Amino acid sequence: MRQYYAARWIVGTVLFTAVLGVLRYEPWKHEGARDVAARQQLTVGFLPVTCHLTCPVTDFATRTSRMTKFVSQRFNDFPTVVETMKAGRLDASFLIAPLAMKLREQGLPVKILYLGHRDGSEVMVRRDLPATSLRDLRGKVFAIPSIYSNQNLVIHKLMEDQGVKPSEIRFVEMAPPDMPEALASKAIDAYFVGEPYCAKAELDGSGKVLYYAKDIWPHFISCVLVVNEKLIRERPDVARDLVRGIAESGEWAETHRVRAASVVAPYFRQDEALIRHVLTEPPDRVSYRMLNPTDVEMQEIADMALRAGILEKRADIRHLVDRSFIPDTIRAVDIR
Repeated sequence: MRQYYAARWIVGTVLFTAVLGVLRYEPWKHEGARDVAARQQLTVGFLPVTCHLTCPVTDFATRTSRMTKFVSQRFNDFPTVVETMKAGRLDASFLIAPLAMKLREQGLPVKILYLGHRDGSEVMVRRDLPATSLRDLRGKVFAIPSIYSNQNLVIHKLMEDQGVKPSEIRFVEMAPPDMPEALASKAIDAYFVGEPYCAKAELDGSGKVLYYAKDIWPHFISCVLVVNEKLIRERPDVARDLVRGIAESGEWAETHRVRAASVVAPYFRQDEALIRHVLTEPPDRVSYRMLNPTDVEMQEIADMALRAGILEKRADIRHLVDRSFIPDTIRAVDIR
């Protein structure tokens, strides 16, 4: 009899434990965990410049979402990004617009799906130089991020407007992170690049703003979101998620500038105060709206690149830009 009751007690305990487990089970949490674990993932390249700020914001936002998880991969220069894409190890990245056009011309099957931002670049000069225009930089050393950059095209257009010959200024290509230090050490006299590498020289006292990009070319375009056609063809849902994520991150950054600085500072590996300065002083220094490029804008950039000898033939914008993934309504991403 004692064995009988002991057996009943064991069975009852097992049943109670099982029922308690069922009552404690929260299926919505487990389903969400499975969704997050099973969801697709895509690595997206970026440089630590505010032209690419929406990339790490999207990374941050999708860490806890159920959409595609986007992992941002930090690069310090565009040549490394290009080599990584050509090797097939990167299917999406932010690139300077003329460079994206050149890669397409060279046969890399990429398309432009969106913009990085508007404006957000400045022409910086050494603070001790009494320069008030490009004419005053004759005989000086001027750094650009790449000959394939819009900064290069625009500065040469401004030189033409001011009657400065190309041979009168010595241009050098330099990785954006190296520019402020080169200016401070007087290795260069001026540079034109995306933020925050202009604000850095401004805040440390080594440089001053000669021109804001928005004053040279209103709604200035520097970088574009480039995606390999293979991704578009094989995983269009991921491409759509990416563009939506970048668009919504831009809208959020536009209205949460101080918080955006704190989010991206660890990704950029830069001082949060520096990023905050760029995003708020003044607020229109950089914009994350109107990121759907028009054919007119893209064709103007392509034609300038053609005249500069960067492109060998006139680009067909219809085959270069794909707007089909841009959402009809753009709301701010939910970041808490």
